[in-house]
Amino acid sequence: MSIEIPACFKAYDIRGRVPDELNPALAHKIGRAFAKVFQPRKIAVGHDIRLSSPELTEALIAGLIESGVDVLHLGLCGTEEIYHAAFSLEDKGVDGGIIITASHNPADYNGMKFVTRGARPVTGEAGLREMAELIVQDDLPGIAGQAGVVTKVSGKESYIQHLLSYVDVEQLAPLKLVVNNGNGCAAPIVDLLEKSLPFTFIKAYHEPDGSFPNGVPNPLLPEKRDETARLVKENDADMGIAWDGDFDRCFFWDEKGNFIEGYYLVGLLGLELLQQHPGSKILHDPRLTWNTRELIKDAGGIPVLAQTGHAFIKERMRQEDAIYGGEMSAHHYFKSFGYCDSGMIPWLLVASLLSRKKVSLSSLVAKRMAAYPVSGEINNVVKDPDAVIAKIEEQFKDGEKDYTDGLSVSFPEFRFNVRKSNTEPLLRLNVESRGDPALLHEKTEELLAIIKS
Repeated sequence: MSIEIPACFKAYDIRGRVPDELNPALAHKIGRAFAKVFQPRKIAVGHDIRLSSPELTEALIAGLIESGVDVLHLGLCGTEEIYHAAFSLEDKGVDGGIIITASHNPADYNGMKFVTRGARPVTGEAGLREMAELIVQDDLPGIAGQAGVVTKVSGKESYIQHLLSYVDVEQLAPLKLVVNNGNGCAAPIVDLLEKSLPFTFIKAYHEPDGSFPNGVPNPLLPEKRDETARLVKENDADMGIAWDGDFDRCFFWDEKGNFIEGYYLVGLLGLELLQQHPGSKILHDPRLTWNTRELIKDAGGIPVLAQTGHAFIKERMRQEDAIYGGEMSAHHYFKSFGYCDSGMIPWLLVASLLSRKKVSLSSLVAKRMAAYPVSGEINNVVKDPDAVIAKIEEQFKDGEKDYTDGLSVSFPEFRFNVRKSNTEPLLRLNVESRGDPALLHEKTEELLAIIKS
């Protein structure tokens, strides 16, 4: 008989509306369940700026220390700061980390992301489901004989120094950068980096405010794109950067205020990492592939196709010993960052690239955007996604097919990927062509007609 687990337990993390789906009582049990499943000695814990985060954090920590687990309390931080603590403090006995965040979800949501020793991700299959079942069955351990100890960590010096190690500060040009912090979670890190960098920062929405006065922290929304684009143009900036709510993703605008699809950044960052590590493997997801694969091969690297999703990418990077992995959704993973995704390393690398080559960001991506125009990811709610995918496969049966993630079909002049979302009831479509915007539009409309029918 299957057990009905709490609604906030998702495929990759915990996420739900507060207090209906996630509250301090449940957070306390989650701490105890995590302790039982993974048996850690010491865990790094932190939280984002949401108003509900401090209370949920304290409840989670109470559950951990009752179970005899020591806690390094990082306080307000981003997801990648927890990743950094988990892999950089491994030799100090840190067995993993937990961040209380709901990323780009609205202010009344919250959640948790978990990693174990070495910053390996915890997923539904790798412990989350088991934790949920322990909670539902009330099969949590008794209070430990000796409670864990909480140590508050005030400084971020080690993390900042790690970020700065990706660039040669002496070679950086005095660029002018718009930094849109959404509701301010990334602001403390930008301020700390600013002390060591020659950049002028035009700071937008820089005060951390968990009431989200500037709306949902999702730079992919059109109205959020417009804000950063306007600021770039008004200030004659060299580049615009914006982050999501827990700043593990960053998004780019060129000096003209044009938003740059994450797809083109994968190729750009892949080339940058190959300069430092010639002949290495570069991972990419199956949604859009031609630009990335062409650039990586031409640069002497080895492109490797991997299933979409952070857990799949991180595991495959370890298997392949890949130096970098990129998803078009703006997740960028680095071997030297514990195989984890960072929203800070990518913009530092791009700024370094602009400084070194003395070129504009638009000039670096314009040819690639013309060579491989894309539809952008188009999401549709459908009642029976499997039936829709089967219909599309039949319609395009003459193409070369790949099932790494959903259905990818390639023809000589265009290709597409259609897949079910891992986290939402959506069908996601991506289309690209070889330098033919008209064909791209035609095939996108043809596919959307099938999906909407």
